[in-house]
Amino acid sequence: MDFVAGAIGGVCGVAVGYPLDTVKVRIQTEPRYTGIWHCVWDTYRRERVWGFYRGLSLPVCTVSLVSSLSFGTYRHCLSHICRFRYGSADAKPAKTDITLSGFASGLVRVFLTSPTEVAKVRLQTQTQPQPQQRRLSTSGPSAVPSVCPAPLGRLVPGPKYHGPLHCLATVAREEGLRGLYRGSSALLFRDGHSFATYFLSYALLCEWLTPAGHSQPDVLGVLVAGGCAGVLAWAVATPMDVIKSRLQVDGQGQRRYRGLLHCMAASVREEGPRVLFKGLTLNCCRAFPVNMAVFVTYEAVLRLARGLLT
Repeated sequence: MDFVAGAIGGVCGVAVGYPLDTVKVRIQTEPRYTGIWHCVWDTYRRERVWGFYRGLSLPVCTVSLVSSLSFGTYRHCLSHICRFRYGSADAKPAKTDITLSGFASGLVRVFLTSPTEVAKVRLQTQTQPQPQQRRLSTSGPSAVPSVCPAPLGRLVPGPKYHGPLHCLATVAREEGLRGLYRGSSALLFRDGHSFATYFLSYALLCEWLTPAGHSQPDVLGVLVAGGCAGVLAWAVATPMDVIKSRLQVDGQGQRRYRGLLHCMAASVREEGPRVLFKGLTLNCCRAFPVNMAVFVTYEAVLRLARGLLT
């Protein structure tokens, strides 16, 4: 049931946090944005509401599998560790056991999430021309005089990627299999450490927020623990998230970075150490409601399943 509950919780989390994720990626990869509100306003002005949901369909289709794998791996690793160390899968785990299980759950995600992240990031950073700019015409009072007028009705080139699947196919064709796993080294560092922090902080907060005489916190306790765990996890993950996004966008056109260390050194040299924390505030603001939704849904599904089975 941990796999099922994780899948449902993951979908709820994506539905809550995707628009802020788009803003976060654009801030991290496009230096022209001076802040969160500048990016929000520019995205809305150019692309309206749909601009915040670019690349959503693929994460929605895959997040249930990825979230299911994360929560299921965490629970199964924890059970095996407890059985090995204490002789029972139901024994109370130590903090080290929770940390190792969380780390493992983060690592197994990378094989599935790397291609999805590549498509998501490239679609999120692919801006759409404004409607009035899409068609060039020399007729009408607003036409700009030209010595060599453009042919009537000539279309401005459309976006390179027409959707998540087209993006994946294009990347595979142009950059090979390595293109689909561009930035996966940074993704390994990001998810391993952040998921260890994620599950450990959630377990500790749930323990602190559980009322005396109860075995589990109430709904409010789960909401607070889940939200805070998400914020702490993203605080750990943001530096590698910045590098991951830049490496994944770098596949388009001329390559700037030779790898993870070169990307990190070049980014810090050009923009200072603060570049590694670009999007940190946005990540934390997004993480709280997203992980509130993830954990409250996860716990609700588990409790429902236990009630049906007993």
